[in-house]
Amino acid sequence: MTNENRRLDLALVCGVLGLFILPWFHIRSGFFDVEWILDLLSKERYWPGFFQLFLGKLQLLPVFALLGAAAYLRLKFEPAQRGKLLAIIGALGLFWMVLEGLSIGLRGWNWSLLEATFGRVDGQPAFGAGAVLLALTFTCFISFGLAEKGALKGDAIVLTAISLLILLVTTFVFYPILSMFIGAFQDFRGNFSSEGVLRNITDPQIWKLSCLTGGRCGIAWRTMFLAIATGVGSTLLGLAFALMVTRTQMPFRKGLRLLSILPIITPPFVIGLSLTLMLGRTGFVTEAIEAATGLELGRWIYGLPGIWIAQMLSFTPISFLVLVGVVEGISPSLEEASQTMRSGRWRTFRKVTLPLMAPGLANAFLIGFIESMADFGNPMVLGGNGGVLSTEIFFAVVGAQSDPSRAAVLAIILLGFTLSAFFAQRMWLGKRNFATVTGKGDGGRYAKLPRRIAIPVGTIVALWSLFTIAVYGLILFGGFVKIWGLDHSVTLQHYITAFSVSFENGFAFTGVAWNSFWTTMWIALAAAPLTAAVGILSAWLIVRQDFPGKSAFEFGLMMSFAIPGTVIGISYILAFNLPPLQMTGTALILIFCFVFRNMPVGVRGGVAAMSQLDKNLDEASLTLGANSARTLKKVILPLLRPAIQAALVYSFVRAITSISAVIFLVSAKYNMATAYVVGLVENGEYGVAIAYSSVLIFVMITVIVGFQLLVGERRLRRPEKTQKSPVKGKLKEAAA
Repeated sequence: MTNENRRLDLALVCGVLGLFILPWFHIRSGFFDVEWILDLLSKERYWPGFFQLFLGKLQLLPVFALLGAAAYLRLKFEPAQRGKLLAIIGALGLFWMVLEGLSIGLRGWNWSLLEATFGRVDGQPAFGAGAVLLALTFTCFISFGLAEKGALKGDAIVLTAISLLILLVTTFVFYPILSMFIGAFQDFRGNFSSEGVLRNITDPQIWKLSCLTGGRCGIAWRTMFLAIATGVGSTLLGLAFALMVTRTQMPFRKGLRLLSILPIITPPFVIGLSLTLMLGRTGFVTEAIEAATGLELGRWIYGLPGIWIAQMLSFTPISFLVLVGVVEGISPSLEEASQTMRSGRWRTFRKVTLPLMAPGLANAFLIGFIESMADFGNPMVLGGNGGVLSTEIFFAVVGAQSDPSRAAVLAIILLGFTLSAFFAQRMWLGKRNFATVTGKGDGGRYAKLPRRIAIPVGTIVALWSLFTIAVYGLILFGGFVKIWGLDHSVTLQHYITAFSVSFENGFAFTGVAWNSFWTTMWIALAAAPLTAAVGILSAWLIVRQDFPGKSAFEFGLMMSFAIPGTVIGISYILAFNLPPLQMTGTALILIFCFVFRNMPVGVRGGVAAMSQLDKNLDEASLTLGANSARTLKKVILPLLRPAIQAALVYSFVRAITSISAVIFLVSAKYNMATAYVVGLVENGEYGVAIAYSSVLIFVMITVIVGFQLLVGERRLRRPEKTQKSPVKGKLKEAAA
């Protein structure tokens, strides 16, 4: 039996399993909650697709016909003769499932035009395990058919990977965004209506510019001004830190790198709470200033100034991580050449060094801008009456006057701002070349900062570092005092309340935080390897494979980076709350959200790492008889350990600390740690919130170290005790 027939047989078996064995429709309690098997005979909802036909679900007939046609092709035709027809069958099957899934809802037709044309039809629940498996089967038919037709040298593994990634990205990135746009034009009954859009898009509370005349600006402009200020401020501060680390002999400059890790592993709200206790109306710094000067500072921290300070604390370290590599990557020989031409240090910095930092500065600004737009935790704590788009979207969904149309309109405005910044950055950089690392030896030394820059920059960096240390010290302090800001008696009660255990009548977790803690851990640990796998596989396809539409494929994968988490959250609610895919309130929606929200980091890390690997390694492995999958597993992946580790760490940490998307998707059964911290903050239980956050930080550090030990280090050079090449060894192992 040929490989073509073997893989097609496996796909057909999966199709039969999806139609005749697995439940076709969604199971409310969850597919992996096997209690539904006990009710299989009594509840028609749990029956497979074959038996749903006898219940009047005639829309499944084309699915059976197409699967039967694929089986006929397998029996009657050789692979070279059936490839085109097999791909067409797969495309038709996938198209029909999407069409009938979107057309028929719980109560019948989703659009009145279809009901007027075809008459009434029975409603159907969302797709279940059987339907999902059959959709994957039809996707495999497409890739197998194209491979048999000779596309991409007949490499079915590459074609299947591309097809599945396109299906997944379409389902979990583009479909939710499209649902959000459609949801803006629907009323509470699902009928088309432009009233909500027109009412909200022209709302003066969104667009007014009264701040130019002494009043208050609309929420859209407040959010944009805040994002620009945060993007510019975090970029400049990040650049200042990067310059002090790389271009000066400042004491303790290596310790600045440690400060860059803290905000990344800090749960939301914590920085806002610390600033409240420090600079709030009754904050100890505020009271000290008022006592010393007699000034009455009031509630200035609550509003855009407070949000801006909190966001600067949160996002400056990320800008530093982006810019420090850019500054270190500038060739010293260029600066030496400038000075040789009698340019001073100031002119060299202004005319040579700074222009070469353009890509890093643009990326740092874009990250700060988008992160500010998507930020939910800091505006929630410090917003006061000056809300931003992310908080307004949240209250439009869960507020007393629920208005889904307003939430969708605000989310579209937010998406428009971020995409505009994303495309503006790409247009500004264009195809200009900023490369300075050519592979040639470079023994020059970096030019020192001009005095007129070094003194003010060093002063700012020192003051900001002390301020950051004070904020995080206050965070740690808050978990060990009785009432933060009022009674500073040392106590462990907050940790006991959150994480106590009992040994009476057996061992039991009695702390109030345990339920959300374990839920957060297993969801984050499930999402992290999936995120890394999708990201690295995507990077392998982008760097190592040539296929039509690769640029569009790469852009689609990176699209979720430019979409704020708030928009992701609201779009997932609108997309997956009703058929054809219903996942609201389940763990799956959280896992998929984390995977496709954090996937671009894995993609970019994998692309950067894989670009350093010579393509001759792949060709040598294929020449020795290994296929694409074995080459990827035995040769490429062992050399991508740093990228894999980065993707695992980032996705795990973000799954624990993200709030902007999660706040919309959690449920009573699956409550994440960040959403639980929201409840603690709203109830005024600051001590327990800080104690919980401190434990999360400790756990994240521990798991990060565990990931490093699990993934291991990449071996690029020969061990000292042997002359065996590790790369040649991997090639031979791949061919074995």
